[in-house]
Amino acid sequence: MRMPIIRTFFQVLLVVTMTLASPTKTNASELLSETEHLEIGQAVQIALGSNSRLLALNAEAEVMKFSPSQMGALPDPMLSINAMNLPTDSFDLDQEPMTQLQLMLTQKLPFPGKRQLRREVAKTMVSAAQKQTDEYRDVLTGKVRETWWQLFAADRGLKIVESNKLLLRDLVEIAKTKYAVGKGLQQDVFLAELELSRLVKREVELKGKRRRIQAILNGLLDRAPEHPIALPEIPPTKTLPVLEPVNSLARFAVERRDLIQAIEFKLKAADKKVELADKNRWPDFQLGIGYADRQGSDPVRGSRSDFLSLMFSVNLPLYSAQKQDKALQQQIHDRDHMRYRLSDTIRAIETEIGVQAAEYIAARKQALLLKNEIIPQAEQTISALLAGYEVNKIDFLNVLNGQIMLYNASIDYWNAMASAKQALARLAAGVGKEAIYE
Repeated sequence: MRMPIIRTFFQVLLVVTMTLASPTKTNASELLSETEHLEIGQAVQIALGSNSRLLALNAEAEVMKFSPSQMGALPDPMLSINAMNLPTDSFDLDQEPMTQLQLMLTQKLPFPGKRQLRREVAKTMVSAAQKQTDEYRDVLTGKVRETWWQLFAADRGLKIVESNKLLLRDLVEIAKTKYAVGKGLQQDVFLAELELSRLVKREVELKGKRRRIQAILNGLLDRAPEHPIALPEIPPTKTLPVLEPVNSLARFAVERRDLIQAIEFKLKAADKKVELADKNRWPDFQLGIGYADRQGSDPVRGSRSDFLSLMFSVNLPLYSAQKQDKALQQQIHDRDHMRYRLSDTIRAIETEIGVQAAEYIAARKQALLLKNEIIPQAEQTISALLAGYEVNKIDFLNVLNGQIMLYNASIDYWNAMASAKQALARLAAGVGKEAIYE
């Protein structure tokens, strides 16, 4: 008498399981809830507008824009007022002929070319700072997308676990019912209960993982770690594009990536610093003009004439072997260091692109295999197992294993999809080509 009930239950069970396991879209109405869902594009925009490190880099680049004009300006002139040769017995200004009130203006003049080089160094470092800011903007975008997909995979895993918990609870009841009427085994009940306990354990692990990922994403968005984040049930896209050849991606990165351009600007600045250090071996000049007012009169010539003074001075680089020459050698070594750094960065980026491309290709193949072959095969298998179980040709363990196989395939699909999307986000940031992502 109970077999029709069992048959009806398993028909419903198969339909529900296939619906949950298959990577298909749900209706838009199913997304409506009181909680606002954080779309991946929204997460990126929030991060770009509020991330503390990005804001700090932006501020630093803005600060550096004020440097070029300062570095290229002349030193401030010096104005001095002097009282010269005052007699100490009376402090009378017209008592002695050498007593005078002096006004002097002096101006230091760097050797020709030094100011221009300093200005060019500062301008180049401003460009490097802006490129570093742009580089972190791309890196931050990739990190937000990567973390968003990790959180999405965790949510899908929890959804599948919850659905399978409900199904397994029903399996436990069916196993108990068949055992009670003498058509089942007690071990079937134990097996179903054991698998249910395993699902509960998996759920606890996934919830802990989700809290950790949520804290990371909140950090990128400049929010408190426990700030609640709800994601939509439908991913923004499940498209996994075919990549361009790795050599093409690497060549684009070398030509266009902001990190490389930032180092190239720093190398250009290092070249200018070498020129400046070489110029610093030449002396600077100082010009001065002074006017001296004298009081009183001379017994022979009458009124004492005032004095006009003109001055020219130059610093003598007598210790250039210990100072200027060493500074030049230092800048040459710093330029060599920047050249090696550029070469090393290019090689590291090429390697990174190769690694991320390999990870994406592998995850893409796995996701497509699960979607197009393994999940449909698992659905067909569980359908056949259920049909055999109804007529007592298949034991309960096989049915349970079939359900576990479908459950694992569903989990694996979303993990593979998320892994591919994460690798794609890292690849887009590594190449510096936004179009790669979608």
